[in-house]
Amino acid sequence: MTDLPCFIHGPAGGTRPSACVVLLHGLGADGADLIELAPALAETLPGAVFLAPDGPQPCDLAPFGRQWFSLQSRLPADLTRGIEAASPVLAGFLQATLDRFGLPASALALVGFSQGAMMALHTGLRMVEPPAALVGLSGRFLAAGDLPAASRPPVLLVHGEADDVVPFSEMAAARQALARLGVPVEAHARPGLGHAIDPEVLQLTGRFLRRHLPMGASPGPQSRGEPS
Repeated sequence: MTDLPCFIHGPAGGTRPSACVVLLHGLGADGADLIELAPALAETLPGAVFLAPDGPQPCDLAPFGRQWFSLQSRLPADLTRGIEAASPVLAGFLQATLDRFGLPASALALVGFSQGAMMALHTGLRMVEPPAALVGLSGRFLAAGDLPAASRPPVLLVHGEADDVVPFSEMAAARQALARLGVPVEAHARPGLGHAIDPEVLQLTGRFLRRHLPMGASPGPQSRGEPS
């Protein structure tokens, strides 16, 4: 399955994108929620195209929204089974997206929030050709299975200290686990922030991505801001 419904924004001026940022939503949300981050990030990343796909399943904990996998059970074995089933779906979407825009994996970044952060880290670290960067916002790292020898893209973690959904302590646990695997990690705590994304989080994300993504753009028509 590579054709997850998604929303698209950018790049600025209708140019052909030089980079791609995929935004991954959390449990009970959908791509329409995360694409709202694109205009702010595009101010820092004018050459990028932003895609926000819907998770492949309807949310089973609410009468609305989507999910990447079920969180009805939080047992480690069930979480591992869920993310390992969902990861190939996302991986197929990512490859189809790179093919669509004619971009290499080195021009791709994944930005995930909550459950989407779990997906970004798990799937991005297992790509045969590593992406340029991974960002996990208010999420956790599920260290399941081995990583490909060459896949160690830089990771940014940001987490609110007042998060009452995913404990703030998950950021330190993720940072330590990733460091043990040889993954370069940058982590930022947000005092007073709950389970949310605020302007400071967006600024940290934009600056991090700009350091790692190619930002030139070549002429060519490109549709903007519509579902695909």
